[in-house]
Amino acid sequence: MYVDLESFEKNYKINHHNDEIFKNDPVRQKYEAEKQRWKERLVNHAVKGGDIEVMGLLLGKVLDDVMVVMDVFALPVEGTETRVNAHSDANEYMIQFLESSKKVNRPENAIGWYHSHPGYGCWLSGIDVSTQSLNQTYQDPWLAIVVDPKRTLSSGKIDIGAFRTCEKGKNKGLLKLSDFEVVPEVKSQDFDNHSDM
Repeated sequence: MYVDLESFEKNYKINHHNDEIFKNDPVRQKYEAEKQRWKERLVNHAVKGGDIEVMGLLLGKVLDDVMVVMDVFALPVEGTETRVNAHSDANEYMIQFLESSKKVNRPENAIGWYHSHPGYGCWLSGIDVSTQSLNQTYQDPWLAIVVDPKRTLSSGKIDIGAFRTCEKGKNKGLLKLSDFEVVPEVKSQDFDNHSDM
């Protein structure tokens, strides 16, 4: 299950503002102010991409069966209107960023990736499903988030989806047709061999 840090703390009735330590801890107060900025960073990155897809990594932690996203960082990738290609430069950047984070004692780990679908909704294409499945195989727990910056700007609320993959054939009968959003026909070929999942 995916949940952001604020929702997690609400569910478990964690209220740092009533805590005497919090009242006298400027570091913790700054942390509280920062914890929801990951959504702003993600949306700002996607909006700056315009019609071109962008990509980045999710930083956070896993508590029991809950994946808590705490921050994001953009990756230098080559994007098109329907694809994002991470080359060796992006992998090198990612490794350096994560190593630098550890050196300054940031507690978060990489727990997933995000990318944008400008104007065509939040779903995983066939390539996205393959990418997510591969990452879940070798780096699990791993989460995929897709944001649509155009729908976000037009509606005034973040159009976002969180995804994990399951083994082929394992989800038959779990979902009904009303659970799905229609994908524009011009994008449907992106589902390729994953259209029956």
